[in-house]
Amino acid sequence: MTKKLSSYINAYQQQLMQGDIEVAYVALQKYIRSLKTNLAKALSSEYQFGNISTGNLDYTYFPFFTPRMRTDKLRFGLVLNHQAMQFELWLLGQNEQVHLQYWNLLKATPWNAERTSMPRYSVLEVTVSAQPNFDDLETLTTEIINHTISNSEEILATLNEINHAK
Repeated sequence: MTKKLSSYINAYQQQLMQGDIEVAYVALQKYIRSLKTNLAKALSSEYQFGNISTGNLDYTYFPFFTPRMRTDKLRFGLVLNHQAMQFELWLLGQNEQVHLQYWNLLKATPWNAERTSMPRYSVLEVTVSAQPNFDDLETLTTEIINHTISNSEEILATLNEINHAK
């Protein structure tokens, strides 16, 4: 038997009344803003950055892209996956057609080796911090930025190889 919406709303309200969810959510959003600022400082000469998308308590992310990526209708997303509570780097297409095109080009790469089908929202996903330590934000920020930069460089190099092979 399926619960009624009011039952879910009551559970949601009870959790909010405890206060922990609101405190955690506000802190996570503040951290994402700080992370975006720090990543933008590190990559400002190469990338443009978009607005933070807060999602539906599932993902919070912000896009960043090079001029070439924009031309190719691609962008990276630095994503906080709320359910897994980990940070991920996603390669995103502008629309479903672009997703499918790049999925077909990248499905045999190491990033997609474990996948049998295209991810729901992205072309590929790389974990950049599997167990973030939110008690040491300075170290966490350094870890995320370093892994994001190295992985994005590898992905761009692969995309350049593919584009030259066409």
